[in-house]
Amino acid sequence: QVQLVESGGGVVQAGGSLRLSCAASGMRFSSNVMVWYRQAPGKQREWVASINRWHTTTYADTVKGRFTISRENAKNTVYLQMNSLKPEDTAVYYCKTNVDGIDYWGQGTQVIVSS
Repeated sequence: QVQLVESGGGVVQAGGSLRLSCAASGMRFSSNVMVWYRQAPGKQREWVASINRWHTTTYADTVKGRFTISRENAKNTVYLQMNSLKPEDTAVYYCKTNVDGIDYWGQGTQVIVSS
């Protein structure tokens, strides 16, 4: 059974940094694309960043240059390093993967950026 567990959220002042983690189990982690999404209050969930098995990364324009996605296959973990945080980055952050055509989501971790 695939499980994704996010951690690392919290409250930070604008301009600060946080690193989110997503630990995966029940899947062949090294082969899978891993994705971070976020959902701000009253808004739709939006894609943030992706990393594939070759560690190729892509980012939403809103976070490019500030966020870095990475993976550590030995630990079955994907990270999201968030720097220069802005109040508009406030959201619940989720990691997601797809295994055999089925999307799996973590429970999310809350990030609050105060101005």
